[in-house]
Amino acid sequence: MKINEILKSKGLIARSYRKQGKVTIIETNDGKYIYKEGKINSQILNYLKSRSFDYLPFFLNSENDPYQLTNYIDNMDIPNEQKILDLVRLVALLHSKTTHYKEIDLDYYEKIYEDLDNNLNYLYLYYTDLITIIETKVYMSPSEQLIARNITKIYDHISSTKQQLDHWHAHIKEKRKERRVVLHNNLKLDHFIESKSPYLISWDKAKIGSPVFDLYKLYQNHCLDFDFETLLNEYENHYPLKKDEKELLFILINAPDLIDFKQTEYQNCLHISKMIDKLYKTENLISPKEPKDRAKQ
Repeated sequence: MKINEILKSKGLIARSYRKQGKVTIIETNDGKYIYKEGKINSQILNYLKSRSFDYLPFFLNSENDPYQLTNYIDNMDIPNEQKILDLVRLVALLHSKTTHYKEIDLDYYEKIYEDLDNNLNYLYLYYTDLITIIETKVYMSPSEQLIARNITKIYDHISSTKQQLDHWHAHIKEKRKERRVVLHNNLKLDHFIESKSPYLISWDKAKIGSPVFDLYKLYQNHCLDFDFETLLNEYENHYPLKKDEKELLFILINAPDLIDFKQTEYQNCLHISKMIDKLYKTENLISPKEPKDRAKQ
């Protein structure tokens, strides 16, 4: 079905279209609307409504439609430092309103542990093979030099993450309930709008899971842009993480990224530099907390 036909079925007449990323902004006889391909998770949206979480756009389409049509929300011009704090507060509210506990079986945490452990083993072998090849070269490319200069830091993070993972696993494997929430699952400033009320948009990837994974996605998207310790403290002022949840969050963010070297040399250098910067920033976030935690154990 074409956009014009969809609008006509809603009693709307398009006056102009403007493409912006994956969405189309439509000026109509009754104001602006946003059109986007892809279904919405109606169960989650209905659950949010039942929990009185109203900080999302109004959807004009039905649950079976292969598209999304929502009202356009004007975005206020405020500093990003304030905006990210407001985003964190709204996510804490989302998690608070949708908290529930689910019984889990013996294999649940074993699967998480095995997946994370396998990923760390793969990273170790990948970077070992990579540095072996790099060190055979007479002339290294700039991106290869970046890896060579920082390989010890990469190994350190793989090793420390494995230690954290083993410690988490030893304490979590007997747990039989998990705290779950609605996850937006794609948190970034582009998906947050400040208007008369704050709004979260782009719910395509929403699902149910541990609150840790929203924070992890936010860290992946913005760890180099903001002081994440401040953001985490603000989040926990409204929705404190349990000890095992925070441990899992630190495990997830502490592991180095995988650089695939399939892009241009400039892009490879940029990605490696960002990864190294993230490792140092993560170290500063986690390390001050480790001595206290170890002392308690």
